[in-house]
Amino acid sequence: MKSTSSAATAASAASAGTTGRRRLTAYQYAIETLRTEILQGRLKAGDRLRQDDLARRLEMSTTPVREALRTLVSEGLVFFDVHRGAVVRGLTVDDVNELYRLRKTLEPMMAEQAMATIREDDIARAQALHAEMLATSDVVKWTELNQAFHAALWASQDDSRLAHLIKTLRDASGPYIALSLYMRPVHVEVSNQEHQKMLDEYRARDVAAARRHTEDHLDATLRIIVKAIEQSEAAAAAQG
Repeated sequence: MKSTSSAATAASAASAGTTGRRRLTAYQYAIETLRTEILQGRLKAGDRLRQDDLARRLEMSTTPVREALRTLVSEGLVFFDVHRGAVVRGLTVDDVNELYRLRKTLEPMMAEQAMATIREDDIARAQALHAEMLATSDVVKWTELNQAFHAALWASQDDSRLAHLIKTLRDASGPYIALSLYMRPVHVEVSNQEHQKMLDEYRARDVAAARRHTEDHLDATLRIIVKAIEQSEAAAAAQG
């Protein structure tokens, strides 16, 4: 995390002018700081996020803070309550177990359907995204690329009802995946290796292997997420 002097630098850049780059600098610092504090349990489920208080603490105007909160809402880490404003959303073991139980039912079905209709351009797109994932150490960027990677493999099924159901579940899983990567960065390397296996299976049109690997991949990710939630809760409790 950036130091106070870095925060002051970002704030000064935001207040010194109106260029997009300066506003983005303050916004980027705000989103990275708040996201990390939520994922590491320093901001707990149910905590209110008051824009004025956050702006004073981060030493910047409320505009980049407001933009950061909107992003956190889209990521599922924060929700807006009519009476309380922005509130930290809890990440719970029960919730993630339900999400992954549903995904384990639907995603092997999608793998089988997509295998029958996948195009060479889809595989090429997934391969390019995989290369980007190998090249980045940024958790947020990797998580976004991960979503895009799976979407590329299933692009030929974009208009199906199954695709829409899975997208909803995958979007809801995003914060949990981000938490697991913050708490256990080694998960990135493991997932990258599994993604290469998936690419090979789709190229070979190996339906049985793809179904089996999809289930195994989801099981492994769920185990890591549950451990990450437990570690985050223990760390938050230790901080009192």
